Amino acid sequence: MELYYSHASAPCRAVQMTALALGVQLNLKEIHLMNGKDHQRPDYGRITPQHSIPTLKDKDLILWESRAIQMYLVQQYGKDDSLYPKDPSKQAKVNERLFFDACILYHRFTEYYHEQVYGGLEGDDKKLAALEDAVKMLDLFLEGQPYVTGEAMTIVDLSMLATVATMNCLGFELKPYHNVFEWYKHMKDVAPGSKFNETGAKEFAAFK
Repeated sequence: MELYYSHASAPCRAVQMTALALGVQLNLKEIHLMNGKDHQRPDYGRITPQHSIPTLKDKDLILWESRAIQMYLVQQYGKDDSLYPKDPSKQAKVNERLFFDACILYHRFTEYYHEQVYGGLEGDDKKLAALEDAVKMLDLFLEGQPYVTGEAMTIVDLSMLATVATMNCLGFELKPYHNVFEWYKHMKDVAPGSKFNETGAKEFAAFK
């Protein structure tokens, strides 16, 4: 099973942490994003027309979008369903938070930081305020519970951990968001692969 990835990419690290939690071996194929050309190669475009990472190749299946890959890995290779529950109501809650992650938290993270990292621009105050609002929502989700959807760690915790770690390394102050701050400290202790996640987050922040 091959994973086309960049260590600096938060979504790629989310997939790697999920695979590690499941004991799944990945044959890693690094794509160098910062040279601006590696992911645009025609041969890579034949694998993923979006030229995106992460991309998973498992026999005849080619899959991109990190959260879809996380779901697939648990459903295909998980010894149990703890990371992505089969129970409809529990799975719906994980899906809800995954969509929040993709469409709100990670989207606003990229809106604010990517133009600074890749374009050398100054941070936009309105985009920062939007990101802060997203973190406030995450703080509310974590009120009274140790993980994003309740009492057990799921793939959404791993996905958000990759993003929040990167934000932290870029200087985003987490302490005002008590629940997020405590969750982040806890996840660094318990998440499989949290050390390489931190290393990758620092690698991304160094591009700024």
